[in-house]
Amino acid sequence: MQSLIQQIRSGALWDFPGGVHPSDNKRQSNQTILSRASIPNELVLPVKQHIGKAGDLLINAGDYVLKGQPLTKSNTSFMLPVHAPTSGVISAIEPRTTAHPSGLTELCIVLTPDHQDTWIERTPVSDFTQQTNEQLLDIIRQAGIAGMGGAGFPTARKIQSGLARTDIFIINAAECEPYITADDKLLQEHAQDVLDGIRVVEHILKPKLTIIGIEDNKPEAIKALELAAKDHDVIIRVIPTKYPSGGEKQLIKVLTNKEVPAGGIPADIGIVVQNIGSLYAIKKAVIEGEPVIERVVTLTGKAFKQPRNVWALIGTPVQALLNEFDYQADKKLPRLIMGGPMMGFTLPHSQVPITKTANCILAPTRREISESRYEMECIRCGECAEVCPASLLPQQLQWYAKSEEFDKCEQLNLKDCIECGACAFVCPSEIPLVKYYRQAKAEMRSQKEASEAAERAKIRFEERKSRLERDKAERENRFKKAADDRRKDMKKSDGGNDAVAAAIARVKAQQAEKPTSTEPTVKPAVAAAIAKAKAKQAAAAQSGKTEPDNSEMSQLRAERKRQARARKAEAEKTALNSDNQTSKASVSVDVDAKADPKKAAVAAAIARAKARKAKATTDNAAPTNEQSSVASEPKESADTEVDPKKAAVAAA
Repeated sequence: MQSLIQQIRSGALWDFPGGVHPSDNKRQSNQTILSRASIPNELVLPVKQHIGKAGDLLINAGDYVLKGQPLTKSNTSFMLPVHAPTSGVISAIEPRTTAHPSGLTELCIVLTPDHQDTWIERTPVSDFTQQTNEQLLDIIRQAGIAGMGGAGFPTARKIQSGLARTDIFIINAAECEPYITADDKLLQEHAQDVLDGIRVVEHILKPKLTIIGIEDNKPEAIKALELAAKDHDVIIRVIPTKYPSGGEKQLIKVLTNKEVPAGGIPADIGIVVQNIGSLYAIKKAVIEGEPVIERVVTLTGKAFKQPRNVWALIGTPVQALLNEFDYQADKKLPRLIMGGPMMGFTLPHSQVPITKTANCILAPTRREISESRYEMECIRCGECAEVCPASLLPQQLQWYAKSEEFDKCEQLNLKDCIECGACAFVCPSEIPLVKYYRQAKAEMRSQKEASEAAERAKIRFEERKSRLERDKAERENRFKKAADDRRKDMKKSDGGNDAVAAAIARVKAQQAEKPTSTEPTVKPAVAAAIAKAKAKQAAAAQSGKTEPDNSEMSQLRAERKRQARARKAEAEKTALNSDNQTSKASVSVDVDAKADPKKAAVAAAIARAKARKAKATTDNAAPTNEQSSVASEPKESADTEVDPKKAAVAAA
């Protein structure tokens, strides 16, 4: 059994499902030679002209730039630089309408040419075979080359994806879209340059087989290719004209009978596909040192007096081409379509610039391409499913896209739709199916980006929270370690005792030095008075007096009462909420308690003893004999000599 490569070399071809056969209308524009459009008065260069991220600006408004000078820089494989198509002054950096179905504005660099067309210094590679893969890929990236067939995927990134795993290298020269002949004319006049670009990519990928797939409606281009490739090991495979055979997955199926898995890329099955325009740009970048600053654009449709292909500078406004190449707008239905009738879109106005992916300006009359009629209801005929080259279900996808059920669109593999327009071409209800698919894809991308942004924010929040907790734990560990180190240092310097233990020891030593007696002390004056009274009583007993002389005690009591009254008055000034009904003795005790609790307890006990004595004297009606006086004396003495501890308890 023959291997796949042997089958291909033997001339085997396969077919893809679906497809249509619209009128190609190519002869009207590929019969004239390539001409070069004039430098316009203004060039509008979108910062982003590819799939990926826009590069960072390298210039400011007012700067003078040379032809080929980079205006933005590439930092990653998905960022491509934009170069000045000619020399001149940067007049503005502002939003302008770009070539996109949405008609929205994007950031653009506006260049006013000086018409000197002065080149920057170029650095061509004399022998690319001496360069490494990384060096060649970097040259291709820095030249700003993207898919020139219309997709706009970064070429260097696409080639890089096939490193060390490419068996078959396919060159897509099918150009199946009606009216467009840009690749056809490029091959007719620059076939050798395209072959040089193929050699550069072959040097990088080192494939086992290289195939050029071209439709049979391009006889002049086929002859030019055969002549250029006669000394080169390249298979030129002519395939039947069928739309959309120029689709990447469809061309792979036709030439190799392999199918790219859903959600996959051709490199996953060992295949890399490149467009004719991209290979020409690779040759110019590597061998001549020129970035992408111009491309071939087909100007076709019956609104042009003579349809043709022209070299147009990137950033040239469409209106400048219309003015230069005899455009006469249809009076009743003027239309400008960027691209072909199947996959193109109507421009909002004629000031939209030419970009790296703009390969055609179609200006049909109303008789050539009739105006779209009103959309009607789907009649479920099923023709759209029969012609779909991706074997999808266009009818169901349309329902879910209109009802914004994007999860079901994803389940039906809407992302595999190549937007070829075959379904809309055969629809009897004239439903613009591709329009709904594009809108649904855009919304799905937007939701995915929002979801990814939210997930990134969540991850950042969790990482920040984790970082704060980690920092807190580390900080606490540092503090603990520092405290442990201080305690160790203190132990070493204090002979084994830390600061806390030393402080506790000092407090205990101070407490040990204080008197340990808890007995209340009596004021010296009171003690002297008591002693004096006892002495007098003893003297009176010896002299035989029946009644002791208590005049001094009375004076002492009177003095104490006076002092108590003074203290009470002072206490009332300082304590407004004190009890006004408290007795003078109580006040005296309270005041003394504030000064010295032990002294206050003694004074209170003495006062109570004397009060009991006075009461006893009153009840007995003044004793008249010596025995009663002597008997009362021990009682007084006993009452006077009160145990200070009991007095303190009683006072409490």
